[in-house]
This record gives sequence, structure tokens and C-alpha cells, in this order.
Amino acid sequence: MTGDHVDVLIVGAGLSGIGAACHLRRSCPDKTYAVLEARAALGGTWDLFRYPGIRSDSDMYTLGYSFRPWTDPRAIADGESIRRYVGQTAREYRVDEHVRLRHRVRRAEWDGATARWTVHAHRDDTAESVTLTCSFLYVCTGYYRHEAGYTPPLPGLDGFTGRVVHPQHWPADLDHTGRRVVVIGSGASAVTLVPALAERAAHVTMLQRSPSYVVALPSRDALADALRGRLPQRVAYQLVRWKNVLLATAGFRFSRRAPALARRVLRRAARRHLPPGYDVDRHFSPDYDPWDQRICVAPDGDLFTAITAGRASVVTDRIDTFTADGVRLSSGTHLPADVVVTATGLDLLVLGGMTLTVDGVDVDPADTVAYKGMMLSGVPNLALTVGYTNASWTLKADLVAGYVCRLLRHLDRTGRRVVTPLPPPDDRRSPLLDLRSGYVLRSLDRLPRQGRRTPWRLYQNYLRDLLLMRYGRLDDAGVRFSHGTDGPPGPADAPHRTPPTEEC
Repeated sequence: MTGDHVDVLIVGAGLSGIGAACHLRRSCPDKTYAVLEARAALGGTWDLFRYPGIRSDSDMYTLGYSFRPWTDPRAIADGESIRRYVGQTAREYRVDEHVRLRHRVRRAEWDGATARWTVHAHRDDTAESVTLTCSFLYVCTGYYRHEAGYTPPLPGLDGFTGRVVHPQHWPADLDHTGRRVVVIGSGASAVTLVPALAERAAHVTMLQRSPSYVVALPSRDALADALRGRLPQRVAYQLVRWKNVLLATAGFRFSRRAPALARRVLRRAARRHLPPGYDVDRHFSPDYDPWDQRICVAPDGDLFTAITAGRASVVTDRIDTFTADGVRLSSGTHLPADVVVTATGLDLLVLGGMTLTVDGVDVDPADTVAYKGMMLSGVPNLALTVGYTNASWTLKADLVAGYVCRLLRHLDRTGRRVVTPLPPPDDRRSPLLDLRSGYVLRSLDRLPRQGRRTPWRLYQNYLRDLLLMRYGRLDDAGVRFSHGTDGPPGPADAPHRTPPTEEC
């Protein structure tokens, strides 16, 4: 089946994809577009994850869209509320009318002669093949595999007679009431699951090989509560948003510049929420510096409360083997279990698993360098959204969407059709993501790289990126604008310089 042509084809209808479509409607209303989504509903992560307690680990005043205020009084929101917010935004801007569900993109082929992408998708509902063409391809698929999470080899698991589940695909029929639950892991999913499961389980044990930093934050924002009803909704939203951006930026910079002090602050904060004599150094003091991995959030200290109440416990040890009724640890301790939850992480997937070719040549993302953290060297007219690792995902997604709109307007204004990022002039490369989390380290060989300086360097700094992407030059040294291979020869294919007055 051959489909139609659109100016912009967005892949993914999650938080990023819906936001990208809304930005197009707001800033480039003349552009035609479609959104392809592999799943049967929009919402992305927030439609996929349905485990008990699923919630944001960032405040919704920064995880929400810049153009649509978050109005729920909870700053740390549950998954259903976030999914509803995404859906309401899609309907408000009428972008839901452009979403094509169950369309799984398999490959995309760039043809320089026509300056177009040909995108091949598979309809999971009808088994049909669908082909569309577009002038600009915008990938908003996130960076993990939706079909399955990561589960490491677990010795003796076949002999366990209880239930084993992964948070990424939580079974609707699982009733953990009165049962003994062991949650393997210490990341955001485990920190979310343990207090939620502890409300009904006989007992929940968080079994971790090594600890993570966990910080207790209020589930409501005091400034937002104070401003509610006193200022126009959009004004209050922007004030709270900027307050949270600045606090998060300051906290991250403090952690990077004084890691030893930051570790002491986090350890002291955890100790205040735990029973006297609790072994904080063993269970909540990692051997890495803050923000080498993401810091986990416990809204209103719910994890610490569950531990203090005796409904949950933390065990730091290694698994020797599973038994029929639990887990035996390297120390010899046996943890009885009726249910085991493997909150052991994600499996990264670049570009949603699609393959790319440029003029017949296969593109390996690992051989490319990211330009401004959103385009790939040597790949024309393609953008992808990769959010921050030290702040809310949507802060970067909004900047990328705004930048794509700037690029599209610039192409129209200058009569060019193609924008191609260039690799940096030197050969120094480093990983695109600077986290030491297991899911990142396992996948570094599949990810694009980054250079050592702007515009090829990803600084994980919203304020710096805001200036660069909203107000910086479009025609810098990292990009080439052209008519395409069938356009006029000569100067048109050289880097194009636009007067500064056109850049804002």
C-alpha cells in the first residue's frame, strides 16, 4: 500500500511526538504532517507502563509542555494523569486527527535527487505495508525498546514456583495482596514500586546489588499552591517552571563541582527519614558521585516511610540462586518470595529500531556524531529527540521541537530544501549520554557519539541550550544548507550565511 506525502513525518506519539506536532501547529501551520505510532494508543511511556505506583520522577511543571500549563495540584504525578494530559493536549491542538496508530516504522530511505525520505511502515492491526514520503523526518521514539525490558541472567530462576514479572509489562491479573514480594533493582522503577506494593503486600524487599541515591521531595509544589488563584494560570505556570529549572540546574552544578559535599548532604537527608541506627551507608550511599546516575525521587519520602513502618526493607547483596520459594543470597540469607519483580532496567533502542539509508548507503548511528544533540552527521533532514538525563525530558524535547520549526522556516525563507549536519573537524569523540547507569553502559556501542565542543557537544544544560537553540545561529559550522543534488550547482550547496536579523 502506498500512502501520501507530508512535509514532516513524526515517528512516535508519546510525550515528545505529541509535543512536536503541537509545535508544528503553532509555529508552522502551513506544513502538512502525520504522526506514526507503533502502539494501539498514544501516550508512549505513559501508556506502556502500568505497574503499581507508576509516576513521574520529575516535577510536572518542567515535564509538562512549555505551551500548555500543568493544572493538577500534584507536582509529582501518577502515570494515568500524565497520559490524560498528553491526550488532552493532542485533542486541544487537534493533532490526534493526524496520528496513525499501529504503524510500526521499519526503515527510511533518503533520496538526494528528490530531497525526500521514503518511509516504510508495517500496520500491526492489518499486516499491511505502508509507504509514505516526507521532506523532513522527525523521530520521537525515545531511546528504549518498548517490546521488552532488560533482565539479566538469574541463576536458578526456572526452579522458582512463584510469579516473576517485569515492570515494563505488568500483568493486569497479578494480585499481590498479602504476598511476600522481592523487587530486584535500585533504580527509579524499584523506588516507585516498593512503597506502592507495600500498601497491600505482606512485606516487600528491595534487593539491590548496589544502592542508588534517593531524595525525598514534596509531591506538591509550595509556590504553585501559593500562586494558584492569585495569578493567571499561564503566568503562574511559567514562574513555577522557571523556579524548578533554576533549582535543578543549581543542584546539578553543585553536585558536579562539590561531589563529596553533595554526597554528604544526600546521605544526611536520607538518615533523617530513616529509623535511628539504620545502616544508611550500606543501603543508600552509592560508590559513585551524584548524577553519575540519575537521582531517584521518593515523593513525600514514601519509600522511607514504608521502611520505617516495617512494611518494606532494603537488602544489599548478590543473588546466589533462586529457590522454589525465594532467593538465596551470596551471604547465605534466604529471602522468601511469592512474587519477584525484576526492576532491572531498560534495553536501549536507537531510532525506535528503524534502519536508515542515505542515497543507498546504510547508516550506522554509532558511526555518526550528534549535532546539537538532535541531528546526526551525514543524515539530511532528520531530527531526533533525546531528553536530558539530569532534568525533565520535555525541557529538551520542547527545545528540539522549536529548533525544528526554526529550521523549516529557514529552509522556506532561503529557498533551500536540505539541511545536513557535518561531523566535527577533529576526531575526538565521547559517548552521547554521560550516565554510568547499566542500561547506558550496555548500549554505548549502539549510540551516536558527541564531539568535544559546541555544536557537537551535549552539555546537559537547559539554560545554555535555550540560548543556543532558540536564539543561536542556524547556519553555524556544523551544518550545510543546500538545494539537494538536483538543484542548481555551485554556491547553493555551500554553507549558507543568513543575516543575523533573520535568525530570531
